[in-house]
Amino acid sequence: MPHTYTLDDYDAAAATIRARTQHKPTIGLVLGSGLNGLADQVQQADLIPYGDIPHFGTSTVPGHAGRLVIGELAGASVCVMQGRLHFYEGYSMQQITLPVRVMQRLGINTLILTNAAGGLNPTFAAGDLMVISDHINFVGMAGANPLSGPNLDALGPRFPAANRVYTRRLRALAMQVAADENINLQSGTYVVLSGPNFESPAEVRMWRMLGGDAVGMSTVPEALVAHHAGMEVLAISTITNMGVEVMDADVEPTHEDVVAAGAIIVPRLTALLLGVVRRMGSRALE
Repeated sequence: MPHTYTLDDYDAAAATIRARTQHKPTIGLVLGSGLNGLADQVQQADLIPYGDIPHFGTSTVPGHAGRLVIGELAGASVCVMQGRLHFYEGYSMQQITLPVRVMQRLGINTLILTNAAGGLNPTFAAGDLMVISDHINFVGMAGANPLSGPNLDALGPRFPAANRVYTRRLRALAMQVAADENINLQSGTYVVLSGPNFESPAEVRMWRMLGGDAVGMSTVPEALVAHHAGMEVLAISTITNMGVEVMDADVEPTHEDVVAAGAIIVPRLTALLLGVVRRMGSRALE
């Protein structure tokens, strides 16, 4: 049986967070590898290490600070996960997605996810940003789905649909902000794998044939749980490297390269997300 939590577990974590901040966030953000710098934009921030929150795991990945940053960003009250947990670290899918459940219990109704990803689409280039319009959940297909196990009806339905995981109006808003800010924003399908190894050349070719535009090791479990809980979801990939499709190629992806590329991309991602959050707070979306 997968690791399971009760409503009391989620509420205990939420109560601990409430006791550490006066802010009442309505937007949650999850920052991926190399993207910690975005949290520096949060004003009047309260910092809560994951280790201080009941049931939260601790990130073991370089580039993931492992703390909540709660404060004001572009006129909105936000809760930022400065680093996430991953399946390849040995955590269960329920442990990985517990923070999303806790955000929902805090009253957060919109989740913005970011990640570092490898490019599959040959028209993409390292340094691009991609709004996720759909996903291919290879990990879930293999049986590791965060919605497995007992369903808590208070959180969402037993059999949720998956054709509206990534909220259309938020995707459209991101594209409009990108156009206004002169940011090249791609749109495509994200392939999620368990990791921690990078993809093989044969896998790159296969996923490209199946319609994948980018590949990574996160995001989809959190998006599924957020959607299950009735939250709106926007997910942005930073294309930090292009998938290597030729065996014995002279280049190979490394985590250090991913973090370094993420740092270069951060200014564009920051401008995009600030614009999205600002417009979310200043006008009603359709």
